[in-house]
Amino acid sequence: MPKLYVKAAVIGAGMSGLVASRELRCEGHQVVVFESSNDIGGTWLYDPRVESEPLGLDPGRDVVHARTYRSLRVNVPRQLAGFLDYPFLEKGCGDPRSFPGLEEVLQFLRGFAEDFRLIELIRFRHKVVRVEQTVEGRRDQWAVEWQTRGGEEAAAGVDVFEAVVVCNDNHNQPKIAEFPGRSTWPGEQFHSHNYRAPKPYKDKV
Repeated sequence: MPKLYVKAAVIGAGMSGLVASRELRCEGHQVVVFESSNDIGGTWLYDPRVESEPLGLDPGRDVVHARTYRSLRVNVPRQLAGFLDYPFLEKGCGDPRSFPGLEEVLQFLRGFAEDFRLIELIRFRHKVVRVEQTVEGRRDQWAVEWQTRGGEEAAAGVDVFEAVVVCNDNHNQPKIAEFPGRSTWPGEQFHSHNYRAPKPYKDKV
């Protein structure tokens, strides 16, 4: 039976999206990657901005999807953090510690994307807003609706794919615990989603 090659959409250019894209293209599929930001890295792409409402409760707030803080380190040693055929040590930056930091992880992912020519597959600043079957019951026809961000250059469109791989972030909406007294406590409240660096909290309790 002849092998079937498909046009596949990958949503997200973080670690999972990059690996999925590489594997799909290695199998001969035509791949298009949708990335809402202007760079690869997903979770590991640092953004110093925070949301306009620190607890993330206001639906009208300025949403910042990044939530990585400057001093973040991986919770597995570098010997286990890479891929089977692309070890993490290959793109190291001279940090002798076992648990790589934020910048080193991002450097590793950029090296991976460049070495496997994945950048050319990515549509940056393309946010996917809808994915659905074009014909009910057919699992090989998927409409992917997207929008771009960029002022006067903003655009929108719909492309049809035979397969869709969803690799977007599933932890970008803060979840707030409800408990007695939270709404009346006069102190500063913010979600860890908006934590970036320790300096603003120096000498506070």
